Amino acid sequence: MAEDGKKPVSGEAEKPVAEASVVEEVVAVAVAEVAAPCLPQSEVPEAEEKSKEEEVVEKLEGEVAGAAAAEEEKPKVVEEGEKMTESVSFKEESNVVSDLPESQRKALEELKVLVKEAMEKHEFTAPPPPPPPPAKEEKAPATEEEAKTEAPAEPAAEAVCPPPVEESKTEEKKEEEKKEEEKKEEEKKEEEKVAPPEPAEPEVVAVVVETITAVVVDEDGAKTVEAIEETIVVAPPAEEPAAAVTGGLPRPEEVEIWGIKLFDDDRTDVVLLKFLRARDFRPKESLIMLKNAVLWRKSFGIETLLEEDLGNHLESVVFMEGFGKEGHPVCYNAYGKFQNKELYQNTFSDEEKRQNFLRWRIQFLEKSIRKLDFSPKGINTIIQVNDLKNSPGPFKRELRQATNQALYLLQDNYPEFVAKQVLINVPWWYLAFNRMISPFLTQRTKSKFVFAGPSKSAETLFKYIAPEQVPVQYGGLKKDGDSEFSDSDPVTLVTIKPGCKHVIEFPSTEPCQLVWELRVIGWDVTYGAEFVPSAEEGYTVIVQKARKIAPTDDPVICNSFKIGEPGKVVVTIDNQTSKKKKLLYRSKTQSCD
Repeated sequence: MAEDGKKPVSGEAEKPVAEASVVEEVVAVAVAEVAAPCLPQSEVPEAEEKSKEEEVVEKLEGEVAGAAAAEEEKPKVVEEGEKMTESVSFKEESNVVSDLPESQRKALEELKVLVKEAMEKHEFTAPPPPPPPPAKEEKAPATEEEAKTEAPAEPAAEAVCPPPVEESKTEEKKEEEKKEEEKKEEEKKEEEKVAPPEPAEPEVVAVVVETITAVVVDEDGAKTVEAIEETIVVAPPAEEPAAAVTGGLPRPEEVEIWGIKLFDDDRTDVVLLKFLRARDFRPKESLIMLKNAVLWRKSFGIETLLEEDLGNHLESVVFMEGFGKEGHPVCYNAYGKFQNKELYQNTFSDEEKRQNFLRWRIQFLEKSIRKLDFSPKGINTIIQVNDLKNSPGPFKRELRQATNQALYLLQDNYPEFVAKQVLINVPWWYLAFNRMISPFLTQRTKSKFVFAGPSKSAETLFKYIAPEQVPVQYGGLKKDGDSEFSDSDPVTLVTIKPGCKHVIEFPSTEPCQLVWELRVIGWDVTYGAEFVPSAEEGYTVIVQKARKIAPTDDPVICNSFKIGEPGKVVVTIDNQTSKKKKLLYRSKTQSCD
């Protein structure tokens, strides 16, 4: 990707321009998706966070005030600062496993093993809350009462036996019965050894001990007292385990994220690589991030959120439009719309509205992600274009709170979804924010950012997005409801040097209807068109008399001419200014019927 090596001329700005997330505090709703591994989350109390935040704001206000003073003294600083572009150009990595370095392939395989083990242990499901303490206290007396009801009272079991002779006979019978019971118990034990043990929890058994006192008379006339104990074991019927059992082990849970299974799916590797890249290919840390993201999605209710109707009042602020040169969908964030006080109040005035905005933004992002191609060779990232023209700035407390919430939420749960972050119409207070934010970002994250001032915004966009895919309001030729041209009609881009003319010729050998459209970024040039026949005796026809096009005129000119004889339409653009101009044009022919 192209880079612009020019630097600001001010002494303060002679340092290398680091393309960091200068407005992550201002537009973090869209920008935070890039900085997943970079910004640390503080665990300080809320009061301390507010105090630190106020200190930062005060410091920024001082720097911005100083920058404003310098702006008045040196007006050229802004113009030169507009030439800032990206730092080291970022090249998107491959998701094909065979293309990865050996170390990254090993990390991916290790993470897949860890994910499988976590699924078998059900670690992607939040543990149920512990039962309340009173419930445990009530269970103890209940078991005691059951034992009492099942066991006969011990005093009633103690009784004096009949005469000695009869007692000896009954005693012999009881000994025989006891031996038979012991044999049966031994047979049962042998059967239990053969049968496989069931993975059920230990059964609660009630043991009832009955004591019988017997008086025995020996041959010599001596009396002895023997205590005979009979043990009766009462076991409740075994209950079937609630969870499905496969080979004696719980069945692994099925986990999905963005509609993709985390195991046994052709697209799984692409998802896991996003979390690995966010954690510098450290598998254990990547697993923790993945588990936290899955648990957050369940608690936030993502699947339900996708079905909610949250209105369309913010569609002019965040919207998808067109595709980049490499096929990436493009998301535009026009934060200048929040200059509308009514829209701002309806979006950020209280906590409930800020939460609704956050839910709407998450819903929009989720729907956009579901349209991506997660196959190894597919397009699974987007280009973010953040328009800072008329942005409310960083000193709006409500906006700052909303963007801080979104910042941490998006960076933890949506890693590696941005191929390029293009910030256009960057205001003069950019440098102050850049100095404050850039130390927290890695070089890899910085390389994804591109910054352009107002005069370079369209030119910068054209590096990554074809002009026919760029909306008219951002310098392109893409219009809603265009009946003459479509996104598939290519646009020619030409640079007109200062003080030079550029001539465009549309030749035709047959009768037809020629249609063309063009625009010059910033206009302030002279435009004219005429038809020149091929025959020498023919007459030149003036299609459009030469006239000056001002910057405030319609951004796009669309003309047509019915050609009845061989010839050509000649369009002339005269740039008499001291600046280079970008010219965009395209044409097509239609039948004369």
